[in-house]
Amino acid sequence: MAQVSALMNVMIQSAIKAGRKLKRDFGEVENLQVSIKGPADFVSNADREAERTLFEELKKARPNWGFLMEEGGEVIGSDPQHRWIIDPLDGTTNFLHGIPMFAISLALESQGVLQASVIYNPISEELFTAERGKGAFLNDRRLRVAGRRNLTSCVVGTGIPHIGRPEHGKFLIELAHLMGETAGIRRMGAASLDLAYVAAGRLDGFWERGLKPWDMAAGMLLLAEAGGYTTDLDGGKKIYETGGILAGNEIIHKKLLAALKSAHTK
Repeated sequence: MAQVSALMNVMIQSAIKAGRKLKRDFGEVENLQVSIKGPADFVSNADREAERTLFEELKKARPNWGFLMEEGGEVIGSDPQHRWIIDPLDGTTNFLHGIPMFAISLALESQGVLQASVIYNPISEELFTAERGKGAFLNDRRLRVAGRRNLTSCVVGTGIPHIGRPEHGKFLIELAHLMGETAGIRRMGAASLDLAYVAAGRLDGFWERGLKPWDMAAGMLLLAEAGGYTTDLDGGKKIYETGGILAGNEIIHKKLLAALKSAHTK
């Protein structure tokens, strides 16, 4: 990893501290008291504790900055130009089922522009980081998106909207179409890791609907710094507004976009 800024060091240390607690609770997942927030959307004590740790550590480092958090919502800071975007436990369902595919997702936004990001899986200890203009890294290794050019050789990640949500029907149409166009479809269960995997060249592309800014922000910067492209599912820039995201290298992104549009015109 390139020499990190003081700010990035704060982000990394905050994520590692929160991750240490998540790892402990993951080992005792059956003992967690769980409350239901919505359909298949569980909130655990571990989730809340991780968010509290991140909030306290980042607030201590930058007292005036705001927050946008999955559980705690928006906290307006006295400095309106900066805010942290936090998902303390992306992949909660995986976590609660003992599946070690989850992450802390942390991004910094300045005047509406993403400046730094951290995605951390405390079980594998894979630490994905990016700062604007400084590249993307997995631990000490510089990241670059895969260079594949044909969809037929691509493995593409996705997320499945829950039954009953309006996006579910659209997803089934797209899935059926892309299964015949690609080498395979993968569903990891944590959008931040899906995006990190595209940045690392493990996945060639990714699409999903129904996401929130904290699901996507850190991964979007990571992908940009790894040479990737992200848009909404219409090819535009309204990712936060629509909750839909499409990612890949330049060529695969274009081909995935065309394939998704084709799926709905058959």
